[in-house]
Amino acid sequence: MSLSEHHVHVAPELQQEVSEAFVRRRRSSALSAAVIALVVPGLVLTVAIPANAAAPQAGPGVSALEKFEVAHAQTVSVATDAALAPVVRDTFTATTPEELAAAQAASIATSYYLSNPPLPAGFSLSDVVNIGLQYQGVPYVFGGADPSGFDCSGFVMYVYAQVGISLPHGSGSQAAAGVAIDPAAALPGDVVIMDGHDGIYMGNGMILDAPQEGGVVSVRPLWTDDYYIVRFGI
Repeated sequence: MSLSEHHVHVAPELQQEVSEAFVRRRRSSALSAAVIALVVPGLVLTVAIPANAAAPQAGPGVSALEKFEVAHAQTVSVATDAALAPVVRDTFTATTPEELAAAQAASIATSYYLSNPPLPAGFSLSDVVNIGLQYQGVPYVFGGADPSGFDCSGFVMYVYAQVGISLPHGSGSQAAAGVAIDPAAALPGDVVIMDGHDGIYMGNGMILDAPQEGGVVSVRPLWTDDYYIVRFGI
């Protein structure tokens, strides 16, 4: 007789114990599968969802804001017979280059020269002329600023000091200290400014100045048109 043909007798108590163990094992396996089915998707969602999306939403606050917006919404009523403003096209004309150049020249002339200057306050220009004429014949000395010898700006500085006007030594500095006036408004006693030179205007195209090395203070004709006039004390 083969082994498969033998019948094994098992006690009923043992059969019951084996059956209960088999059931417990099946239940444990089913519970483990259920736990895995719930936990693993939760872990995946936790990793995949951004932090801000996982944050709790303030439902009541949003609802209150929506209620506020509805309660305070603005409305605009427009009458059906409201008139529309007429639309008008702007018009313009072009300025010619000649007109631009003329306007620019007029602006420069107005801003650079004082066309109707007041007379100096506190002294007269005739006093400047009379004082300056006293020093005719004084020799030119470079850097000189007294009757022992003058250079051009030293002479102007010395003469104006005697009418109460303090000027720097240097034709450029003296030019900056004065007010440029229209040459047509120049009077004797004003100051003629040239490139690197100055002197006292004497009218009729004449200048009183300390000319150059070897020369003396004297009245002589202006030798150039490249100059302008400044007035002090205004």
